[in-house]
Amino acid sequence: MTKSLSLLLFFLFCYTANAQNDILIKGTVIDINTQLPLEMATVYFTTVKDSTVIEYATTDKNGVFRINTKKIDKPVFLKINYMGYQTLVEEQKSLLESKDFGKLYLLENVNALENVIIKTEAPPIAVKKDTLEFNASAYKVRPDANVETLLKQLPGVDVDNDGKVTVNGREVTQFLVNGKTFFDKDGAMILKNLPAEIIKKVQVSDFKTKKEELAKQESSSDNSTINFTIDEKKNKGFFGKMLGGYGSDDRYESSLMLNFFNNKQKISVLASSNNINSTGFSMDDVFDNMGGGRNNNANRESTTSGKGITQSNLAGINYSDDWYKDLAVSSSYNFSNTITNNDSKANQLSFLPTGNILTESDAKTRNENTGNKINLELEYKLNPTTRIVFTPKFNQTRVNSDSSSSSFSEDENGASLNESTAESHKENNTLNFANTLNFNKVFEKKNRNLSFVFDNNNTKADTDALNISETIFYQDNKPNDERNQTSSNRNTNDIYSLDIEYTEPITDSLRIRFGSDFDWKNEIKDQKTFDFDAGSQSYSDINESLTTYTTSRQNSVSPKFGITLQKNKFTVNLDTKTSIIAYDNHGLYLGKETDLNKKYALPFGTAQFRYKFSRSKNLAFKYDYSNTLPASSFLLPIANLSNPLNTIIGNPNLKPVEKSTANFSFRNFDFRTRSGYSLNAKGDYYSTDIYSTSFYDESGKRTTTYVNTSGTYTFSVGGNWNQSVKKDAHVLRYGLALNGTYTFDKGFTNAVMYNAKSTAVTPKVYLSYEYGELLVVSPSYSLSYNETKYENYTRDATSNVVHRVNLQTTSYWPANLIFGNDFGYTYNSNISSDFKKDFFLWNTSLSYGFLDKKLYAKIKVYDVLNQNQSATRTISATSIRDEENTVLKRYVMFSVAYKIGNFAAEKGGKRKQREREE
Repeated sequence: MTKSLSLLLFFLFCYTANAQNDILIKGTVIDINTQLPLEMATVYFTTVKDSTVIEYATTDKNGVFRINTKKIDKPVFLKINYMGYQTLVEEQKSLLESKDFGKLYLLENVNALENVIIKTEAPPIAVKKDTLEFNASAYKVRPDANVETLLKQLPGVDVDNDGKVTVNGREVTQFLVNGKTFFDKDGAMILKNLPAEIIKKVQVSDFKTKKEELAKQESSSDNSTINFTIDEKKNKGFFGKMLGGYGSDDRYESSLMLNFFNNKQKISVLASSNNINSTGFSMDDVFDNMGGGRNNNANRESTTSGKGITQSNLAGINYSDDWYKDLAVSSSYNFSNTITNNDSKANQLSFLPTGNILTESDAKTRNENTGNKINLELEYKLNPTTRIVFTPKFNQTRVNSDSSSSSFSEDENGASLNESTAESHKENNTLNFANTLNFNKVFEKKNRNLSFVFDNNNTKADTDALNISETIFYQDNKPNDERNQTSSNRNTNDIYSLDIEYTEPITDSLRIRFGSDFDWKNEIKDQKTFDFDAGSQSYSDINESLTTYTTSRQNSVSPKFGITLQKNKFTVNLDTKTSIIAYDNHGLYLGKETDLNKKYALPFGTAQFRYKFSRSKNLAFKYDYSNTLPASSFLLPIANLSNPLNTIIGNPNLKPVEKSTANFSFRNFDFRTRSGYSLNAKGDYYSTDIYSTSFYDESGKRTTTYVNTSGTYTFSVGGNWNQSVKKDAHVLRYGLALNGTYTFDKGFTNAVMYNAKSTAVTPKVYLSYEYGELLVVSPSYSLSYNETKYENYTRDATSNVVHRVNLQTTSYWPANLIFGNDFGYTYNSNISSDFKKDFFLWNTSLSYGFLDKKLYAKIKVYDVLNQNQSATRTISATSIRDEENTVLKRYVMFSVAYKIGNFAAEKGGKRKQREREE
């Protein structure tokens, strides 16, 4: 504690000493013709010698800027940039004292038409219509840094410990490179593996569907998209990384990633193999494939609920190019294979009005999953006003699983109810073909638009299984259940949809939309089960009670109408449609046919309101009303007897789920002070919902069906605040977040309805400190408190609290040495008393760079304290379940990583740099 306090005092001393050299530069940016202030203009200083950005700020709504910087004893340029205006440049011999520049006037550029781009020097940050653009060269990162490190330098951008990226409080759900996908859209591949040094711009915009993008419509989403544009000078060449490692307990990892760029043509190849629970692809500079740290959410092992140890193999290739002037293509192929082994033990206490049931169970499983996935996107411009986008996808998976399990149940008095043992082998083959065809035509009149969107999704799944089980019942004179059988299931699911929409502008700010959706769905489930025939020594006796054939068909027509009112400050969207549905279900079971045919007229509606107070402050409200039909298995009164201890029967009287959702959000980020906050609220109300209800007999066997309930709801509120402070080499980022949820729920146990009122509160505080390129320290703390109160139930209330502390440190000193640590502490009051309620997970990595940091030798330790555990407690309204699974324990890994790269302009760039230095 004393060392930590001393370190903190040292930082404060350095901070105070540097403050003595600080000066304040301020002024006001004005339109020379209108004499009005210009908000969000970028004001920055660059060196005269090489145009390096020293410091920058943006103007507020009054056109005022303030820049706190250190004294500059060399010639610099003061530059002011604003889209549509000529850049103002003034040379200053030095900046040795605070200065007020007064009014600085910008002249509108008469050539800055909508489709004309005036090439000027890129400012550190700029706002272009609805796009926020960062100039990557203005933000310094280490030469070997990835784009995730770059994002952390950008004002308003936050990357949390789970890898989630937000910009001004809005979550980023799509990441692109030069406007195209890079293997996937979720960003895990891009953030960890794309080097920051090749990026020219980072562009943030509202997330749009392909239909909205083609029609140039405003976004209906509350999420964002980030597009990384590659520097033209480095858009011709290659870069990559190779990794190999071996450790204790025969742990291993290997990865390969190669990227080839030739202007618009890009080819990326990747491969990976490991047995350390890393199922995605990541080559983090500190921990590589190791899970449990470095924001590695895509392949990060859950330290409290990870089930089993996984061996993973994958390979893939991504290709994109412009084949012709009007034809662009993007494609990828991915192969994956995972094998997961797990041993589990569980104790479950089930609450019943007639008395509680205690069940002990254990299972041993092995699952192997092999997949092939092909994605293709073709975009063709028929003419300047007509575009077609064709995106077929093919996915084939094969799953083999083996399991053996046993369970024993007794009542609260210790009387035996039932016990069961089972062994099974299952093989599943699934083929899926999905496709979207977008056709969009824009007309000469602005905002007049015609679009057709056709979708199909075709799936065929075949499953063959062998099941050998025995269930013994000790009460109610129920006969035992013995099974030695095979089953063959074929499920086919075909979905087709057509969306036709025409948009007509009424005025410059008002437009209407009308059209219709057409949907066709057809599902067939054919299940056959055969018992073992001792006489023929074959599985030839068909088991009628476990053999079913069902079909489900939906045909719907949904005429729709929408209206948009768009002004400078606000946008209003109203959409409504009515789905006229014919829903036909058919079942054949035990020689009896069941037909359940219904017709529905279901309304849908959406209202959205957005208001922009300024370019960095906005408010949004959205309301959705929807109806969802119950699945055919919920409706058909056909018994599912696959589980000897739980028989499931559908309810033909179920009504559709009727739901209303309201969302509110307010966001404000001040780029001038690099601080901001966001507030959000969401409410879901179910006028009608579907719940399962179970009836227990004296032997503990369940019969489950489905019923409608009404009047349940969930309400949540949240907010966060963050700020960034920079002083010379010191960068401090910190923030607070608070989320709360209240839920009113209903349920059934043995036909008795109960109410559950749940409250959850989750505060979080996080901080990150960087000292130049030498040190990064990122601590965070979060607390989760949950409480549920019951009415008309055997229990009154339950509650639990979870504390999580995380500390990430990375040191890049001395030169060529990288020392990284991820330290986590978790306390969970829910954990059973048979296990520790708290544990530590500490991962550490030490690496040294050779050959100009192209070759790194590493030693890493996972779970240094050997405390990782998989004990979990799950509390529901009807049960408490304690479970323990196989978990990855401590191992030591030795690895070598090698980076390669060569860009066409690299040699010339180095030569020019030498000439400037001379």
